[in-house]
Amino acid sequence: MSTAVNHEGQRARPAPESPLKLVRTSDVEPTQRHTDKQRPYAAGLGLVRKLTQRFLEDVNGAIERDPAATSRLEVVLTSPGLHAIWAHRGLHELWKLPGGRLPARVLATVTRSVTGVEIHPGARIGRRFFIDHGMGVVIGETAEVGDDVMMYHGVTLGGRSLSRVKRHPTVGNRVTIGSGARLLGPVTVGDDTQVGANAVVVKDVPAGAVAVGVPAVVRFPRKSATNQWLDPAMFI
Repeated sequence: MSTAVNHEGQRARPAPESPLKLVRTSDVEPTQRHTDKQRPYAAGLGLVRKLTQRFLEDVNGAIERDPAATSRLEVVLTSPGLHAIWAHRGLHELWKLPGGRLPARVLATVTRSVTGVEIHPGARIGRRFFIDHGMGVVIGETAEVGDDVMMYHGVTLGGRSLSRVKRHPTVGNRVTIGSGARLLGPVTVGDDTQVGANAVVVKDVPAGAVAVGVPAVVRFPRKSATNQWLDPAMFI
């Protein structure tokens, strides 16, 4: 490194080296180059782990909510509700890709013919969602469903408008929806609610409530009651 001399004849301090430095491939340690090549594989393994975790979550959720299930293998092979939601998760990702909407709709139609469950690829579904029996369930394009939701057969998350706007329900977390229930329009169903069988919900349902009847009437459990609404199956 050269040392400059100033006009007073004194030696100047050495100029600092630039922090920016070009690194040749040959200067990189072999171990570092090997690690860089492995990064795509690491990302792939991370995705596999994530998908496996979600798969097990869905299966365990079905086991917890279906008293007729005797084993995880039985649930995996025979649950149309699980088959429908697994197909939807892939089709939802396809729906978001450029040019993916038409094939997503076509494959969703195939899934409906196999499982009896119609979920629009645009619908947003949370984790550990379980549909018991499955037949006749319809979930619209702009519907949103939270985590740990249980839905019985014949449920409709439908719309009341022909406009291209948010026109389907938003369902919170830990909600139970009874068979044949109809949730219509951009209503919001709060967390920890129960919607009774054949109820028709056209207004928002606050968190922790029970909605039953046509049109649905919102009720709240009395804390003093020992068994009131203790069993969600009373409304299923």
